[in-house]
Amino acid sequence: MSSLFDPFTVKELTVKNRIMMSPMCQYQATNGSPTDWHFVHYTSRAVGGTGLVFIEMTNVELRGRISEKCLTLHSRDQVKKYKQIVERCHSFGSKAGIQIAHAGRKSQIEGGDIVGAGEEPFSAEFPAPRALETNEVEDIIKKFGESSALAVEAGFDTIELHGAHGYLLHQFLSPATNKRNDKYGNYETFPVEVIKQVRSNIPEDMPLIMRISAVEYGEAGYGFNHVLKLIPAFIEAGVDMFDVSTGGNDPVRPDSYPAYQLKYAETIKNSFQVPVIAVGRLESPQVAESIIQNEQADIIAIARGMLRSPYWAKEASITIGKEMKLPGVYELGYNF
Repeated sequence: MSSLFDPFTVKELTVKNRIMMSPMCQYQATNGSPTDWHFVHYTSRAVGGTGLVFIEMTNVELRGRISEKCLTLHSRDQVKKYKQIVERCHSFGSKAGIQIAHAGRKSQIEGGDIVGAGEEPFSAEFPAPRALETNEVEDIIKKFGESSALAVEAGFDTIELHGAHGYLLHQFLSPATNKRNDKYGNYETFPVEVIKQVRSNIPEDMPLIMRISAVEYGEAGYGFNHVLKLIPAFIEAGVDMFDVSTGGNDPVRPDSYPAYQLKYAETIKNSFQVPVIAVGRLESPQVAESIIQNEQADIIAIARGMLRSPYWAKEASITIGKEMKLPGVYELGYNF
């Protein structure tokens, strides 16, 4: 049986363990670029033993940010700061990924050009978006490719497309938000064209991950079968691995509990013979270990657990009795 602390390989990417720091917005950027906050935040999790450190939702244009404090990767001038984070993570034996996205109608930039698949706002508290023209959609697709090329230049080991949680890719693949009459009214067209554009701008041996919402919540939300029908097209276009979450296209949220989303990841893994990342209240080391041992997922994404402790991986290794040493003198803190 595999363990949480065994390596995992997809294409030419090998991570030293099955632990991933889930992408989580920090709202600490300056003009879209990383700051000292980001350098410390991400590299400290690499020090703590995380196998795959994922940079938060990073948008393909300034208009695509959730807030003015969110990251973008749209200019070569930004590459140096991202590269510094990547190289430092590498120095501690961790791999680094970046989540590429566009907020679409979930942008809350005051006075901004808020755009989406349609004109309906996310909720009464959000501004109403402007429906993108067909040529504007095509331009955003190109920007996904350009951002991915810059990510390769910065040295990232893998890229994740954010097709979940109500952001622009999700808005196009959901019947609740995509009521268009042009070619992008087909739920798979926009995400497939984005996938192909990104794939053409990254090395063939670099794995491309896609985060999806397996189900939506609320009265108009889609069920799991809707996504299952789309996945073959995503794989054919170039997705190598799925990061399986839920919800986000409606303010409605269910009660959550450990592994409440796992069944969707497991089904996708078994149905399509594709590696998956499980996420959602998995910070218990015993729960995370059991998921890997039972072959229900290939990598465990930890979110709030990593916010509480940069050393979640080390502490998990102690809990389940696995050997893992921290760099420098930090290991002394665990010698009792």
